[in-house]
Amino acid sequence: MHKATSYKAKQFFFVLIKLSLVLGAFYFIYYKLTQNEDLDLNLFLDILITSKQFSLENIAFLVLLSSVNWVLEIKKWEILVGGLSKINFNKASQQTLGALTASLLTPNRIGDYGAKALYYHPEDRTKIILLNLFGNTMQMIVTLVFGSIGFLILAKDYELPINLEYLLNIVLAVIVGLIILYRVSTHNFFKNSVIKLHQFVLVLKRLSTTIKRTILLLSVLRYLVFSFQFYFIIILFGVEISYIEAMIFISTMYLLSSILPSILVFDVVLKSSIAVYLFALIDVDPLSILSTTTLMWILNFVLPSIVGSYFVLKFKPVKTR
Repeated sequence: MHKATSYKAKQFFFVLIKLSLVLGAFYFIYYKLTQNEDLDLNLFLDILITSKQFSLENIAFLVLLSSVNWVLEIKKWEILVGGLSKINFNKASQQTLGALTASLLTPNRIGDYGAKALYYHPEDRTKIILLNLFGNTMQMIVTLVFGSIGFLILAKDYELPINLEYLLNIVLAVIVGLIILYRVSTHNFFKNSVIKLHQFVLVLKRLSTTIKRTILLLSVLRYLVFSFQFYFIIILFGVEISYIEAMIFISTMYLLSSILPSILVFDVVLKSSIAVYLFALIDVDPLSILSTTTLMWILNFVLPSIVGSYFVLKFKPVKTR
């Protein structure tokens, strides 16, 4: 009798946690949209409704780009976990979108690691976290490479008040460090010299070269999709700028916002501030940039989080084998 009561209490507590996560995520999304001091929600909606550029065709295209963005991310997860556990695209979708919702309130999406690990047996959770780390590292490398190129061009052409040589050395050191970590994962001496990274290296060893290259390719494709989506939106808001020139500013924005810590739900504030500052260098209307970053946030985080909330409520804990 006592065991049955204890089990029901745990079940009730677990359901309460899931509801709290979903309600908390929805509340912060609502708060961010309605209490944005930089962009009035009614003005933002009025712009979208009255603008002839935001036709049903263009809106459908933007939603399609967001869908492609997350399909690529889900596919990355499916490929990464495929060697450890049987997983299909449907399960990968549940785990990826559910983890997105659960991590909405955590700095730099750190909660995504723990959320995805909960879908697997306790014995495999460390490996799952490391696989997730590898996938995110590949995406970060892509952001660093594109962002560094964009930032260096921007700093040269617009004479930003920075020490280019010092910054370049830092960026190169980070990139080289990540490349070395990637390359030495196949060498035996690495596990003997760095014991703490031993398990991470073993996980990387189990990933074939084909898988590693595929993850890197998918990361590049994902970057190109959401950066093009940003460009397409600013064009809809009437900003006259070429794709190449826009990519210099967009890649720099993503570089700076990715290396600064933030809670995901406030990520739009960080990107907005950086984007407004950067595009002000070419006299772009701040309202257009604020509207663009807000719409990007809605398309790529709010909408997937709504879908992910369903998977959070459906989630059932995995027991030890």
